[in-house]
Amino acid sequence: MRNSESEQAFYIESDEDVDVDSVGGEDDGNESEFSNDSDDNAQRQSKPNSLNPSWPQSYRQSIDLYSSVPSPSLNFLGTPTLSRLGSSFLSSSLTRRHTPEILPSLSKPFLPQTTDNQQPQERRSSHSLLPPRGSSAKKLPPYQKSSKASHELPLSRQSSYGQSVLNGVNVLCGVGILSTPYAVKEGGWSGLLLLFVFGVLSFYTGILLRYCLDSQPGLDTYPDIGQAAFGTTGRLIISIILYVELYACCVEYVILESDNLSSLFPNVHLNLGGFILDAQYLFAIIITLLVLPTTWLRDMSILSYISAGGVIASILVAVCLFWVGLVDNVGFQIETTKVFNLSSFPVAIGLYGYCYSGHAIFPNIYTSMANRSQFPMVLLASFGICGVLYASVAVMGYSMFGESTESQFTLNLPKNLIVSNIAVWTTVINCISLTRPTYALTMSPVAMSLEELLPSNGSKSRLYSILIRTGLVLSILVVALSIPFFGLVMSLIGSLLTMLVTLILPCVCFLSILKGKITRFQGSLCALIIVVGIISSVIGTYTSMKEIIQQLS
Repeated sequence: MRNSESEQAFYIESDEDVDVDSVGGEDDGNESEFSNDSDDNAQRQSKPNSLNPSWPQSYRQSIDLYSSVPSPSLNFLGTPTLSRLGSSFLSSSLTRRHTPEILPSLSKPFLPQTTDNQQPQERRSSHSLLPPRGSSAKKLPPYQKSSKASHELPLSRQSSYGQSVLNGVNVLCGVGILSTPYAVKEGGWSGLLLLFVFGVLSFYTGILLRYCLDSQPGLDTYPDIGQAAFGTTGRLIISIILYVELYACCVEYVILESDNLSSLFPNVHLNLGGFILDAQYLFAIIITLLVLPTTWLRDMSILSYISAGGVIASILVAVCLFWVGLVDNVGFQIETTKVFNLSSFPVAIGLYGYCYSGHAIFPNIYTSMANRSQFPMVLLASFGICGVLYASVAVMGYSMFGESTESQFTLNLPKNLIVSNIAVWTTVINCISLTRPTYALTMSPVAMSLEELLPSNGSKSRLYSILIRTGLVLSILVVALSIPFFGLVMSLIGSLLTMLVTLILPCVCFLSILKGKITRFQGSLCALIIVVGIISSVIGTYTSMKEIIQQLS
């Protein structure tokens, strides 16, 4: 039932492939760096391949759609010299997004053939920042280059600094901003320190992902890093974790929409032969029916344009919160706030961790940059912007609402104020017109990975694709209706999944791939981050699960 290797392989072509072929025989000054490993590499290549890039092959394609944001060249985010790097979005992002929904049978492998002396030129710019290379990393194998299929997909990797920053902010700044005041309520004012600590640690682990990507040719995605570190098993485990996280985010979208719409129309209900659906259940079903057709689309490139509005919506909702507090003089309840709340502090751990759940996308942002040496500054700008926005909303929201802060601060805004209605309706519009494409783009990687498991004739079947996506959407609705606790579900995701993806796995993969080539400080810092991630994950997951069970019972 499994496709042949050539049928399953997924290929993304870029202009860089031509560059690599054309300069393959040139001396780039780095040959000496790999001379010690040349004999070992030759022996590896002569052996049977045990590290074929297995499932999922669609990860790069689907995550590029999910993460890339159409934007002009935003040179004001960098130095004037970056203007030369700002390519037209129509020439870069449009070609990057023109991708079919179902994997075709392609003849070129997902990880292209690259030898040590044919390393892509853009990787060389960061060699000075890397530990020395060695043979400790599990090398991804070379493959025979075959003729190009007619439907291979061009992927122009020319994102400027400004575009990359906007992509980073779009990935990090999501629905988590609505729950930052609730996180302060759960942990107290002192819990804000976690927001800063997790931000710093997440920034560092983002840099570690870059080291892993540059450790050897052919690494482009998070699953690739997992395979380089732990073989096919590592690729499989990391892929499953990433897909479960995306699935859980879709559950959060449904709960978010249901909560906000039911707060606007609390008296809405439907009576079906004596079976009454209240507002929360009814709106969850309606939203699911609205998003369902978007998940069937064959070309989701247009959705990636619409989803970019999520950044604007988040900023607008934050501005409305400040307006209500500072201009409309709703008042503050600082006297009711707490410095430290021990009983629910573990819930805050997961909420703060969720704020920085973007590492699954960072490799794609990095490999799409025109100047990859700017990646640390892209991360710094993205984390800085989102950190300031998160902290500002958290302080203002908790100061205004105190211990009555809801899991989404939009539920606390007075209904009689115009600005409050703007904020709530912005969230509603975001639910209807923005979350629909975001939902579809978030679920698409999960669906595409399942479609890969179908036989070759089934993977091309439109009916099979619709059935898979419909089943996923309905299962998400069932989960959302079963545990309709936005804050607790977010805390569970942040504790169980985000801690793994953001803190633990980058350090573990870094230590495995660059084993023996890192400094004592790097090793100690990675060990510390792993310990912090494990402790936070265990405590946060246990408390969140306990609270959810109590709410259900």
